[in-house]
Amino acid sequence: MKAFTGQFTQQEAIPDEAIAAAVEVLKSGRLHRYNTLGSEPSVTSELERDYAVFQGAKYCLACASGGYAMSIALRATGVAPGDKILTNSFTLAPVPGAIASVGAVPVLVEITPDLVIDLHDLRKKISGCGAKHLLLSNMRGHLCDMDELVGVLNETGVTLIEDCAHTMGARWNGALSGNFGLAGCFSAQTYKHINSGEGGLLTSDDPDFMARAIMLSGSYMLYERHGAAPAEHHFNDARLDTPNMSGRMDNLRAAILKPQIAVLEENIQRWNERYDLVAGHLSRSATIVLRERSSKEFYVGSSIQFRIPGIAEPEARQFVANAKSLGVELKWFGDVDPVAFTSNHHSWRYLERQKLPQTDDILAGLFDMRIPLTFSLDDCQTVSEIIVHCATGLVLDGAA
Repeated sequence: MKAFTGQFTQQEAIPDEAIAAAVEVLKSGRLHRYNTLGSEPSVTSELERDYAVFQGAKYCLACASGGYAMSIALRATGVAPGDKILTNSFTLAPVPGAIASVGAVPVLVEITPDLVIDLHDLRKKISGCGAKHLLLSNMRGHLCDMDELVGVLNETGVTLIEDCAHTMGARWNGALSGNFGLAGCFSAQTYKHINSGEGGLLTSDDPDFMARAIMLSGSYMLYERHGAAPAEHHFNDARLDTPNMSGRMDNLRAAILKPQIAVLEENIQRWNERYDLVAGHLSRSATIVLRERSSKEFYVGSSIQFRIPGIAEPEARQFVANAKSLGVELKWFGDVDPVAFTSNHHSWRYLERQKLPQTDDILAGLFDMRIPLTFSLDDCQTVSEIIVHCATGLVLDGAA
């Protein structure tokens, strides 16, 4: 079979409009978000305003990274050292890392074969550990039944913060991911849906929460210069009670991001066109299992995950190696050692070891692939054919 020669880490070029805006910021020398002339808004404050409009949220804070957005969201909602915080067992390291950064204790919840949080196990963990916060990771763009989740959390008095690094623009039953709880945390890291290399956005409709988050981000007493901030009186106490934990976004990154918001919906459609082509081809394999999606879920297909149930470790490694030899880069979440961005709970040794047999069984046969917009539809067809070819003939143990 002919090898694929595309690059899985190659993103599209930054739009010309964004490059021009970045050059303008550089020429001005005013890179710090609060370095403005008179009453003019900074580019960062304009980005906050624009993203709040896109998200349909009252407030938005631009900060240094998606991980930082999660950390200050936890702090701003009152999480204290030693508090137990629920989160998915299938996620990436910045999520438990954000919990650890505030001195809290991650409590991992099992996942289902559809790669989302197991709501039955969530109920058990809430009852068993008494946690009052869930940092929900919408991992790799997969949404659980958000209506049922919100019902469980309302019933048990648990506050929801959403990690939407992979679900910017995704919807459940028409409602945008990030709008189901107290706050939504978004990323602008290179492999996300908008790209400034690194960056984060935090949204909420709660004015007191957002006032604390803005102070935590390092606003000094310049909170009135934010583009989507609460009224001044919400800062009366926050400005004195909240520590400065500097993690601001700068005007250069904001200038790069602002034009990308305008084309985000168009790019989501382009991602989904590619995702649907790949998924359609993989679904014809007798070996590969894709997750079942609800008709209520509108996803953003910038990556694809599939399972090969019953695959043993040697076969999994050989499958990944065979695909790589033909130019296709797959990540395997069952690997005992972390590889680049991919890891699982066994390698997060700063966490207390937790038994997650259901998750471990799923991760043992779970594979992951980026779908960059630099891939043409023909590229996606070629990649799909290589994956199916490499999966054909695998010897499995018959596990369901």
